[in-house]
Amino acid sequence: MALPDVLIERLRTTEARYEELNRQLASPEIVSDTKKYQKTARAHSELSEIVTKFREYSDLERGIGETEAMVREESDPDLKSMAHEELAALEDRLSRCEADLKLLLVPKDPNDERNVILEIRAGTGGDEAALFVADVFRMYSRYAESQRWRVEILSSNPTGIGGFKEVIALIEGRGAYSKLKFESGVHRVQRVPATEASGRIHTSTITVAVLPEAQEVEVAINEKDLRIDTFCSSGPGGQSVNTTYSAVRITHIPTGLVVSCQDEKSQIKNKAKALRVLRSRLYEIEMEKQQKAVADERRSMVGTGERSEKIRTYNYPQNRVTDHRIALTLHRLESIMDGDVPEIIDALTAHYQAERLKNPPEDPAAA
Repeated sequence: MALPDVLIERLRTTEARYEELNRQLASPEIVSDTKKYQKTARAHSELSEIVTKFREYSDLERGIGETEAMVREESDPDLKSMAHEELAALEDRLSRCEADLKLLLVPKDPNDERNVILEIRAGTGGDEAALFVADVFRMYSRYAESQRWRVEILSSNPTGIGGFKEVIALIEGRGAYSKLKFESGVHRVQRVPATEASGRIHTSTITVAVLPEAQEVEVAINEKDLRIDTFCSSGPGGQSVNTTYSAVRITHIPTGLVVSCQDEKSQIKNKAKALRVLRSRLYEIEMEKQQKAVADERRSMVGTGERSEKIRTYNYPQNRVTDHRIALTLHRLESIMDGDVPEIIDALTAHYQAERLKNPPEDPAAA
């Protein structure tokens, strides 16, 4: 049951590093330098949980050793029985502690704490697909609300019947990307449309893309690489929205990426929002180049997350939601569409972590 010696030794190295950071945080030289102090405090915080868990593991091992000695040496039957019970309890706690340690050793996605650019688009199914875009956007918005995250629509293309051909939103909150990163892909809905007189079930699809928000310092955008066009906004809106050139379309010439934004009355605000989306898309492209091995690994675990892949089905007649990547089926569609999605998100995360544990990192300090 015990962790391998080589892993124990590496954990001890991590513990020594943690103690060194403790000493540095008390050093006048570090305390007087705000940047150094913040950097040191961040490194200390990152190691804190794993060191605390390792110390708990070490204490349990010592306790098991002492209790085993008591079982061997105790002659009183009642005390011996109590020692056996205590030993079983300690071994159970050690097993759970070991499992927790292994999870903590899984390398973290560097994007996990980032905000999210959420893009949802209608696929096949016409008006019904557009209505489902609105339903799924509401689902994520309600979930974000439960997490106390902030949701801001950056761009949208509404239809006249309450749906969206496309909606792009910023979700701001700690750990947003870590929770939503497995939601990218094709989402399929099976239901009877409100406009269907014969009661036939229709199948429609939408695409969801979850991008980690990129910071300006990470993605340099050269103004010379941009073609910026302005035009009058279309769709529902006030008089000024539809008669002024406030909408902005930005084309990134080197990649051909095009981003439009027309939700604001101000051209400046629309340009700022469009650049925010463009920056995140360019960041995603760069990350795919740099982390192809990681992407391949994720594909083998929970699917590609690409927009061409059907990842989930929402079946209204059967009150069923099925995630095809992990064969998870839940018969409570109404509550899920109302934002009650943690069970799905947690199951995907657990599956991903379990697969990563099959190939643990060589250096726990890199976790």
